[in-house]
Amino acid sequence: MVKVRALGILAMAAALVCSGVSNPVQAAAVEQMQDRIHFLVPGGAGGGWDGGARGVGEALVKSGLLGNASFENMSGGGGGKAMVYMIDNARSNHGTLMINSTPMIIRGLTGEVKQTFRDMTPVASMLGDYAALVVHKTSPMNTFQDFLAAYKANPTKVAVGGGSVPGGMDHLVASLVLEAAGLDPLSVKYIPYDAGGTAMAALLSGEIQALSTGFSEAIEMAKAEEVKILGVTAKNRLSEYPGQPTFAEQGADMEFVNWRGFFAVPGLPEAELAEYEKILTAVLETPAWEEVRARNGWTTIHHTGADFVQFLEAQENELRELMTELGFL
Repeated sequence: MVKVRALGILAMAAALVCSGVSNPVQAAAVEQMQDRIHFLVPGGAGGGWDGGARGVGEALVKSGLLGNASFENMSGGGGGKAMVYMIDNARSNHGTLMINSTPMIIRGLTGEVKQTFRDMTPVASMLGDYAALVVHKTSPMNTFQDFLAAYKANPTKVAVGGGSVPGGMDHLVASLVLEAAGLDPLSVKYIPYDAGGTAMAALLSGEIQALSTGFSEAIEMAKAEEVKILGVTAKNRLSEYPGQPTFAEQGADMEFVNWRGFFAVPGLPEAELAEYEKILTAVLETPAWEEVRARNGWTTIHHTGADFVQFLEAQENELRELMTELGFL
């Protein structure tokens, strides 16, 4: 049985939707480092990548470190479309940072996406987002034990959705939770959706009975009293949200956190890379970042340079072992 899965932290197309935010008044005590950064999101609006990019952009602008942040959503191919776009248009994308996360490693291992982090310029990891299992506000399930009882009674009637393909991260997290609870990790009836926002809509419409998703996505809907969070993949309750239970305290001793970070075009000059690393490090010391981090229940996972590459390589090895053990590879 899995005891702890913290994946790295313990060691540590579709339509294009563009929008932006500008900073008309900079904080007097902070010197602006860059005029503009364009953030490319390899998935649809409302998902974890989208929230991560917009949250970091918000903190950069509000802190005064960045003059303007713009955002572009490019869905398709499990994130592969955006990666190919960055690679094929490297010359014109020097001002662009693409957000990505654990699924980048997972999809590279499964072969769903041919490109890997080695085809990009890793810039910095920034945050960790715990995962959560949520149900509709009207669901008869109020606790993880309720979910387990319903699942054991008839697994085919408890469909769990996620914003990634079968074998992707949301599926993997659901399997880890089941394994930690003593059940077959591959027995879950998993329904895939293109992005977290689409998967959440499916939950709200009753198309699925539960949703495996990022905590930051779940907590906003929980605040609006649209969903109930049955469990969080943190080892201990999050200090910002002490009312949300963990799986560990409900008999499923596991932990999982999804890092999110930024990548630039291949062949990015060292001077430009250094500027990106500098601004993404500086923002972590600002009140604006703490506000965004706490609101989303994120933890900070920061790596740059060779340290970030080593982090990615270590997680790739760890995930390969885990996914082989669970039968995903």
